[in-house]
Amino acid sequence: MQLFIEFIEKNWMLALVWGALVLALYVYESMKAGKSVGVQGLSDLVNREQAIILDIREASEFKQGHIINAWNIPQKDIENRMVELEKSKDKPVVVVCKLGQSASGVTKKLKAEGFSRVDKLAGGMTEWTSANLPLVKS
Repeated sequence: MQLFIEFIEKNWMLALVWGALVLALYVYESMKAGKSVGVQGLSDLVNREQAIILDIREASEFKQGHIINAWNIPQKDIENRMVELEKSKDKPVVVVCKLGQSASGVTKKLKAEGFSRVDKLAGGMTEWTSANLPLVKS
């Protein structure tokens, strides 16, 4: 650790540039993937604007517990099953995955296909279940 601090002290300009690049990459990726909504925001979107909940987990995970009225299209099948979502392009879509990380790629694809409002659930199903919100098991 002492060597790391010494390196930073001697090369502060390099460390500053590296930090700025990491921050810029983070901001760029965050903006590209769309915004995140929390569990309360998801509930509001569904109740006020009839948002579509798109669960991209595998069918086996989906059957173990999912949000009521969620559509299950596994991430690997999104491109082949995009036609199922076409009629909902004008509605908000909230993409849900297990942890909230893999939803970013799907939000990018949906935006590229012309969906106007696409968000992801922050924390994914892990956040939903930790908030003790209801699950449908099938």
